[in-house]
Amino acid sequence: MAIVNEIKCARCDRKYSGVRSRCPYCGARRIGRGKYSENTDNSKGKMLISVLIMAAFTVAAGVLLFTTPPVDALEPIPEEDEPLLSDNIEDDIDRLPGIYAPAPDTTIDDPEPSPEPPPPIVVTNVQIRYGTGLAGAPHDPRELTQRLGQPIEFRARIEPPGLENEVEIIWESTNPDVFEAIPVIVDVGGAAVGVRVTGLSRGNAHLVLRVGDVEDRVLIRIS
Repeated sequence: MAIVNEIKCARCDRKYSGVRSRCPYCGARRIGRGKYSENTDNSKGKMLISVLIMAAFTVAAGVLLFTTPPVDALEPIPEEDEPLLSDNIEDDIDRLPGIYAPAPDTTIDDPEPSPEPPPPIVVTNVQIRYGTGLAGAPHDPRELTQRLGQPIEFRARIEPPGLENEVEIIWESTNPDVFEAIPVIVDVGGAAVGVRVTGLSRGNAHLVLRVGDVEDRVLIRIS
């Protein structure tokens, strides 16, 4: 049985392969399809080839079907073991602290309020006192004459009262060559609210009392 059709020559009536365009015997050119020979056998050959191909596919499908394991036979994927809870939750917490441990307390305590700063100390007035009263009184004028080498003491009066130990009291001489001003403690609280003035040379100078931004002064003449 031949797969390629055979053709009969129209001139010499001999058979030759259908792939040729001329008769190999007489050289006549093939006209159209020519005369086919054994068409019945060629059709049977094609059919046989088709049947063999179908049979091969059927065998292959059967092999795959019988060699593939069923779905139920596949090994299941192991799942992680879940902890079992008992009736006593406290036992479970003790047994599995890493899982059932209580969440940490994230409560933020309110910070303690900071203490309020103390109110600032404000001195409203200072005055120099000597003799029996304030400097500038009728019997204590704002100007004073003192002999050379004779000391005299003064005191500071601060308003509001009671701040003697809370503030810095400063005594100064505007001309230390005329007299010197030496602070002295004259009260029980330990504050140097007093000053001793001693003339060093003849002349005039002011004794200044200063507390913060407030001050008072008296003119002293050394004779």
